[in-house]
Amino acid sequence: MTYCVAIKLDAGLVLLSDTRTNAGMDNISRYGKMHAWEVPEERAVVLLTAGNLSITQGVITRLEKQIEYSKLEPEAETILNADSMFRVAQIVGETMRQVQERHREGMEAQGTAFDATVLVGGQRKGGSLRLFLVYTAGNFIEATADTPFFQIGEHKYGKPILDRVITPKTQLEKAKLAACVSMDSTLRSNLSVGMPLDLAIMETDSLKITERRRIEPDDPDFGRLSEAWSQALNSAFHDLPHVF
Repeated sequence: MTYCVAIKLDAGLVLLSDTRTNAGMDNISRYGKMHAWEVPEERAVVLLTAGNLSITQGVITRLEKQIEYSKLEPEAETILNADSMFRVAQIVGETMRQVQERHREGMEAQGTAFDATVLVGGQRKGGSLRLFLVYTAGNFIEATADTPFFQIGEHKYGKPILDRVITPKTQLEKAKLAACVSMDSTLRSNLSVGMPLDLAIMETDSLKITERRRIEPDDPDFGRLSEAWSQALNSAFHDLPHVF
Protein backbone atom coordinates (compact mmCIF):
# COMPACT_ATOMS: atom_id res chain seq x y z
CA MET A 1 0.00 0.00 0.00
CA THR A 2 1.03 3.62 -0.02
CA TYR A 3 0.04 7.16 0.83
CA CYS A 4 0.52 10.15 -1.44
CA VAL A 5 -0.88 13.64 -1.05
CA ALA A 6 -0.81 16.65 -3.39
CA ILE A 7 -2.02 20.11 -2.36
CA LYS A 8 -2.77 22.86 -4.88
CA LEU A 9 -2.56 26.39 -3.53
CA ASP A 10 -2.54 29.86 -5.03
CA ALA A 11 1.16 29.91 -4.13
CA GLY A 12 2.06 26.53 -5.63
CA LEU A 13 1.99 22.76 -5.20
CA VAL A 14 3.03 20.62 -2.24
CA LEU A 15 3.57 16.92 -3.01
CA LEU A 16 4.50 14.17 -0.56
CA SER A 17 4.73 10.39 -0.92
CA ASP A 18 5.97 7.41 1.05
CA THR A 19 8.06 4.60 -0.45
CA ARG A 20 6.62 1.38 0.98
CA THR A 21 5.01 -1.22 -1.29
CA ASN A 22 4.90 -4.29 0.97
CA ALA A 23 4.85 -4.56 4.75
CA GLY A 24 4.71 -8.28 5.53
CA MET A 25 6.51 -9.61 8.60
CA ASP A 26 9.66 -10.42 6.63
CA ASN A 27 9.13 -8.73 3.29
CA ILE A 28 9.34 -4.95 3.35
CA SER A 29 9.91 -3.39 -0.08
CA ARG A 30 10.51 0.23 -1.01
CA TYR A 31 10.06 2.00 -4.32
CA GLY A 32 9.94 5.70 -5.08
CA LYS A 33 6.43 6.81 -6.03
CA MET A 34 7.34 10.38 -7.00
CA HIS A 35 8.44 10.96 -10.60
CA ALA A 36 9.44 14.40 -11.85
CA TRP A 37 10.41 16.00 -15.15
CA GLU A 38 11.55 19.53 -15.93
CA VAL A 39 12.15 21.50 -19.10
CA PRO A 40 14.08 24.59 -17.96
CA GLU A 41 11.97 27.77 -18.10
CA GLU A 42 9.21 25.89 -19.96
CA ARG A 43 7.50 23.36 -17.67
CA ALA A 44 7.66 21.06 -14.68
CA VAL A 45 5.57 17.92 -14.20
CA VAL A 46 5.35 15.65 -11.14
CA LEU A 47 3.53 12.31 -10.90
CA LEU A 48 2.70 10.44 -7.69
CA THR A 49 1.62 6.81 -8.09
CA ALA A 50 -0.32 4.31 -5.98
CA GLY A 51 -1.77 0.86 -6.53
CA ASN A 52 -0.47 -2.15 -8.41
CA LEU A 53 3.27 -1.57 -8.81
CA SER A 54 3.56 -3.39 -12.15
CA ILE A 55 0.85 -1.13 -13.59
CA THR A 56 2.30 2.12 -12.28
CA GLN A 57 5.84 1.17 -13.29
CA GLY A 58 4.49 0.29 -16.75
CA VAL A 59 2.89 3.72 -17.04
CA ILE A 60 6.08 5.54 -16.02
CA THR A 61 8.20 3.41 -18.35
CA ARG A 62 5.94 4.15 -21.33
CA LEU A 63 5.96 7.86 -20.58
CA GLU A 64 9.77 7.78 -20.42
CA LYS A 65 9.96 5.89 -23.72
CA GLN A 66 7.72 8.48 -25.36
CA ILE A 67 10.08 11.21 -24.19
CA GLU A 68 13.10 9.33 -25.54
CA TYR A 69 11.36 8.71 -28.87
CA SER A 70 10.55 12.41 -29.22
CA LYS A 71 14.28 13.14 -29.32
CA LEU A 72 14.35 11.30 -32.66
CA GLU A 73 10.87 12.37 -33.77
CA PRO A 74 10.20 15.90 -32.45
CA GLU A 75 6.58 15.71 -33.64
CA ALA A 76 5.85 12.84 -31.25
CA GLU A 77 3.63 14.06 -28.41
CA THR A 78 4.78 13.59 -24.82
CA ILE A 79 4.06 15.01 -21.38
CA LEU A 80 7.00 17.38 -21.97
CA ASN A 81 5.66 18.98 -25.16
CA ALA A 82 1.88 18.70 -24.77
CA ASP A 83 0.12 22.03 -25.26
CA SER A 84 -1.52 22.10 -21.79
CA MET A 85 -1.47 20.36 -18.42
CA PHE A 86 -4.96 19.08 -19.26
CA ARG A 87 -3.42 17.30 -22.25
CA VAL A 88 -0.64 15.97 -19.98
CA ALA A 89 -3.33 14.40 -17.77
CA GLN A 90 -4.99 12.95 -20.88
CA ILE A 91 -1.70 11.38 -22.00
CA VAL A 92 -1.21 9.82 -18.57
CA GLY A 93 -4.79 8.50 -18.67
CA GLU A 94 -4.35 7.10 -22.18
CA THR A 95 -1.11 5.41 -21.12
CA MET A 96 -2.86 3.96 -18.07
CA ARG A 97 -5.52 2.40 -20.31
CA GLN A 98 -2.88 0.93 -22.64
CA VAL A 99 -1.00 -0.70 -19.76
CA GLN A 100 -4.23 -1.95 -18.20
CA GLU A 101 -5.38 -3.55 -21.45
CA ARG A 102 -2.01 -5.19 -22.03
CA HIS A 103 -2.01 -6.94 -18.65
CA ARG A 104 -5.71 -7.27 -17.86
CA GLU A 105 -6.28 -10.85 -19.07
CA GLY A 106 -3.29 -12.32 -17.29
CA MET A 107 -3.88 -10.46 -14.05
CA GLU A 108 -7.58 -11.36 -13.98
CA ALA A 109 -6.67 -15.01 -14.54
CA GLN A 110 -4.36 -14.84 -11.51
CA GLY A 111 -6.92 -12.99 -9.42
CA THR A 112 -4.50 -10.08 -9.02
CA ALA A 113 -5.81 -6.59 -8.28
CA PHE A 114 -4.71 -4.14 -10.95
CA ASP A 115 -6.15 -0.90 -9.64
CA ALA A 116 -3.82 2.08 -9.88
CA THR A 117 -4.12 5.84 -9.49
CA VAL A 118 -1.83 8.72 -10.43
CA LEU A 119 -1.65 12.32 -9.23
CA VAL A 120 -0.49 14.66 -11.99
CA GLY A 121 0.65 18.15 -11.05
CA GLY A 122 2.57 20.86 -12.83
CA GLN A 123 2.65 23.93 -14.99
CA ARG A 124 3.76 24.87 -18.49
CA LYS A 125 4.82 28.27 -19.73
CA GLY A 126 1.76 30.35 -20.57
CA GLY A 127 -0.56 28.06 -18.61
CA SER A 128 -1.75 27.85 -15.04
CA LEU A 129 -0.63 25.54 -12.25
CA ARG A 130 -2.92 22.50 -12.25
CA LEU A 131 -3.45 19.24 -10.36
CA PHE A 132 -5.30 16.12 -11.56
CA LEU A 133 -6.24 12.72 -10.16
CA VAL A 134 -6.11 9.98 -12.82
CA TYR A 135 -8.11 6.83 -12.07
CA THR A 136 -7.52 3.22 -13.09
CA ALA A 137 -9.82 3.55 -16.11
CA GLY A 138 -7.80 6.52 -17.40
CA ASN A 139 -10.43 9.15 -16.63
CA PHE A 140 -9.53 12.01 -14.30
CA ILE A 141 -10.73 14.95 -12.22
CA GLU A 142 -9.07 18.29 -11.45
CA ALA A 143 -8.41 20.00 -8.13
CA THR A 144 -10.52 23.13 -7.56
CA ALA A 145 -10.89 25.85 -4.95
CA ASP A 146 -13.48 23.64 -3.23
CA THR A 147 -11.22 20.57 -3.40
CA PRO A 148 -7.64 21.88 -3.22
CA PHE A 149 -5.95 18.58 -2.36
CA PHE A 150 -5.97 14.97 -3.52
CA GLN A 151 -4.88 11.82 -1.69
CA ILE A 152 -4.26 8.33 -3.03
CA GLY A 153 -3.59 5.09 -1.19
CA GLU A 154 -4.24 4.93 2.55
CA HIS A 155 -5.81 8.36 2.76
CA LYS A 156 -8.26 8.12 5.67
CA TYR A 157 -5.78 8.63 8.52
CA GLY A 158 -4.29 11.81 7.10
CA LYS A 159 -7.42 13.49 5.78
CA PRO A 160 -8.82 15.19 8.94
CA ILE A 161 -5.92 17.62 9.36
CA LEU A 162 -6.06 18.62 5.69
CA ASP A 163 -9.82 19.15 5.82
CA ARG A 164 -9.40 21.51 8.75
CA VAL A 165 -6.48 23.68 7.65
CA ILE A 166 -6.05 23.64 3.86
CA THR A 167 -7.56 26.32 1.63
CA PRO A 168 -6.25 27.77 -1.65
CA LYS A 169 -4.91 30.73 0.36
CA THR A 170 -2.79 28.58 2.69
CA GLN A 171 0.91 29.47 2.60
CA LEU A 172 3.30 26.92 1.13
CA GLU A 173 5.23 26.47 4.37
CA LYS A 174 2.01 25.84 6.32
CA ALA A 175 0.77 23.41 3.67
CA LYS A 176 4.09 21.57 3.82
CA LEU A 177 3.66 21.18 7.58
CA ALA A 178 0.07 19.97 7.08
CA ALA A 179 1.19 17.41 4.49
CA CYS A 180 3.90 16.11 6.83
CA VAL A 181 1.49 15.91 9.79
CA SER A 182 -0.98 14.10 7.53
CA MET A 183 1.76 11.62 6.61
CA ASP A 184 2.86 11.23 10.23
CA SER A 185 -0.71 10.36 11.26
CA THR A 186 -0.81 7.73 8.52
CA LEU A 187 2.59 6.28 9.44
CA ARG A 188 1.46 5.84 13.05
CA SER A 189 -1.81 4.12 12.13
CA ASN A 190 -0.93 1.92 9.17
CA LEU A 191 2.03 -0.43 8.81
CA SER A 192 1.65 -0.55 5.03
CA VAL A 193 2.86 3.05 4.74
CA GLY A 194 6.53 3.65 5.50
CA MET A 195 9.52 5.93 5.26
CA PRO A 196 11.60 7.30 3.65
CA LEU A 197 9.38 10.03 2.22
CA ASP A 198 9.72 12.15 -0.91
CA LEU A 199 8.75 15.81 -0.73
CA ALA A 200 8.52 18.29 -3.61
CA ILE A 201 7.46 21.93 -3.78
CA MET A 202 6.58 23.77 -6.99
CA GLU A 203 6.02 27.50 -6.65
CA THR A 204 3.44 29.04 -8.98
CA ASP A 205 4.98 30.37 -12.23
CA SER A 206 8.45 29.10 -11.29
CA LEU A 207 8.20 26.36 -13.96
CA LYS A 208 10.51 24.22 -11.85
CA ILE A 209 10.62 22.14 -8.71
CA THR A 210 11.78 24.68 -6.18
CA GLU A 211 12.37 22.15 -3.39
CA ARG A 212 13.01 18.40 -3.49
CA ARG A 213 13.82 16.42 -0.37
CA ARG A 214 14.14 12.80 0.75
CA ILE A 215 13.04 12.46 4.38
CA GLU A 216 14.76 9.46 6.00
CA PRO A 217 13.49 7.65 9.13
CA ASP A 218 16.06 9.45 11.31
CA ASP A 219 15.39 12.91 9.86
CA PRO A 220 15.62 15.29 12.88
CA ASP A 221 13.18 17.87 11.45
CA PHE A 222 10.47 15.30 10.81
CA GLY A 223 11.12 13.77 14.22
CA ARG A 224 10.61 17.12 15.97
CA LEU A 225 7.45 17.78 13.98
CA SER A 226 6.04 14.36 14.86
CA GLU A 227 6.79 14.79 18.56
CA ALA A 228 5.37 18.32 18.65
CA TRP A 229 2.16 17.17 16.96
CA SER A 230 1.76 14.29 19.42
CA GLN A 231 2.22 16.63 22.36
CA ALA A 232 -0.22 19.16 20.90
CA LEU A 233 -2.88 16.49 20.40
CA ASN A 234 -2.37 15.15 23.91
CA SER A 235 -2.63 18.64 25.38
CA ALA A 236 -5.74 19.47 23.35
CA PHE A 237 -7.41 16.23 24.44
CA HIS A 238 -6.85 16.95 28.12
CA ASP A 239 -8.14 20.51 27.67
CA LEU A 240 -11.46 19.37 26.19
CA PRO A 241 -14.55 20.45 28.21
CA HIS A 242 -16.39 17.75 30.17
CA VAL A 243 -19.71 17.98 28.36
CA PHE A 244 -20.83 14.33 28.68
